[in-house]
Amino acid sequence: MFTLHGSGIGGGIAIGSARIIRRAGQEIPEFAIAAAQVGAEIARLKQAFARARATLQKIRDALPPDAPEELDSVLGAHLMMLADPALSEQPSNLIRQRQINAEAALARHAEKLVAAFKEIRDPYLSGKSADVAQVMDRVQGELLAAPGALSEQSEGALAGEIIVANDLTPADAVDLKRHRIGAFITNLGGPISHTAILARSMRIPAIVGMHGAIRYLRTGDLLVVDGKRGVVLVNPDAAAVATYQRRREKIRRRAQQLDGLREADAVTLDGNAVSLFLNVELPEEISACAAQNAHGVGLYRSEFLFMNRQRMPAEEEQLAAYADVVRRAQRPVTIRTLDLGADKQVDGGRAMDAVATNPALGRRAIRLCLHDLGLFRPQLRAIYRASAFGSLRIMVPMVSNMEELNQLFALLAQVKQELSEEGHAFNAAVPVGGMIEVPAAAIAADLFARKLDFLSLGTNDLIQYTLAIDRVDDEVNYLYDPLHPSVLRLIKHTIEAGKTAGIPVSMCGEMAGDVTYTRVLLGMGLREFSMEPASLLEVKRQIRLTDVSKIKSQVAAMLQTAEPDHIKRMVDEINA
Repeated sequence: MFTLHGSGIGGGIAIGSARIIRRAGQEIPEFAIAAAQVGAEIARLKQAFARARATLQKIRDALPPDAPEELDSVLGAHLMMLADPALSEQPSNLIRQRQINAEAALARHAEKLVAAFKEIRDPYLSGKSADVAQVMDRVQGELLAAPGALSEQSEGALAGEIIVANDLTPADAVDLKRHRIGAFITNLGGPISHTAILARSMRIPAIVGMHGAIRYLRTGDLLVVDGKRGVVLVNPDAAAVATYQRRREKIRRRAQQLDGLREADAVTLDGNAVSLFLNVELPEEISACAAQNAHGVGLYRSEFLFMNRQRMPAEEEQLAAYADVVRRAQRPVTIRTLDLGADKQVDGGRAMDAVATNPALGRRAIRLCLHDLGLFRPQLRAIYRASAFGSLRIMVPMVSNMEELNQLFALLAQVKQELSEEGHAFNAAVPVGGMIEVPAAAIAADLFARKLDFLSLGTNDLIQYTLAIDRVDDEVNYLYDPLHPSVLRLIKHTIEAGKTAGIPVSMCGEMAGDVTYTRVLLGMGLREFSMEPASLLEVKRQIRLTDVSKIKSQVAAMLQTAEPDHIKRMVDEINA
């Protein structure tokens, strides 16, 4: 039994078996084993060879009649290699001599064997190094129990398991939702990455930035994942498991207590009404709106309709999805236009082939959409057509200058003209708002407020751009600080700009769902919060326990404070 530490996200506790997900090129774990384990480890290696051969034989047997002869020959050659006992003999010897795990022994032997083939002068034999590498990779995959692409797994195949990976893309996280996994752990990532955000929306424990997770964990290990503290217990004893089972039950009881607030109004002690909205990315999550008694959807992440597929969804498919969301919600829905780029890519994306020096500062979000109208126009048409089925708003991400807005409104006018001429039903007065997530937009929020119908603070990007911190880089995300004076002042300035212009200002970033900041934001004048469903009742509870009139002066004083430690102490006093 031992423990590993990382950044906890998602909260809660999960207990289950580890499932390692690997991609080509990732490091192979190497660790010492006890003398008593040598025999079992050699047996595990030989079983992996047998499974690899059986799998390859199934593939060969299933070849269609018109398959190229060369393919059958290659598979036959690989099967012969796997059937040769000599191929597993040397790694078995390494396990005996060095007392290391099978994966490491196989990797060492494969490296030497491939290098030896490459040194042969005969071109034919030298070329066989690729076959050797492929055969060894297949056996290694069996040892690591890598299940292949997540998208290839049948629904529920990974139910209750704890996924361990070097990293997960947002597209992976979307795939994981349908598998009903118990938790996930990644080597890389930070608490404000898009994958972390999705973990919270999945309402499962997760830990990111756990360096060495892939190296030290194996498929089948029993894990206890504490998503609040960022701790993983590996192969814990019965007493430790029992302790965490009790903690998990305590968390469950607290959640039941919060359930009593579902029908309660989000009103402060001194009578300030607050609107609480949800952030969602999949249509099936809209049911949480009614279940949580939310005022509506404050952020529908439309880009997830575009992920895990080779072709972009056509206008009609998008229309069906957006109309479904609006019908299900039966409340106002804010659809964010495509926010692709940086850490959110799509398999069949357009204009995504070039490698940007810094993708977070490149052609992403509204910049990408205005550059590729073939991508953007169908989405806008679909959104407007969906407005015939209920109340919705359009929210544009990453606005940074007026020229973008001018181009946007010109395009919207064209789209509405087209739809009218074609006889489509739609609401021509759909409100159009912008996400304030670039410092330039926050500083000029009063100017943007004159052109837009509402503003929404995207604090995740606003903080990373303000502080020059890549929020998915776990080497610097310790500097990510929502309470930095510059960040707080930009938020306050944006809220005041909205009030002056007479338009609503909401917040859809992670700050909105963190009760640590609820009272600070209320004291700054924020009255619309949008968050992951799992956070709504906690935030509502904090709102109902807050007297804004008593904390306004404290918040005002905090905005004039420069020292981080002093600011944190003041926040603790406000929350006391």
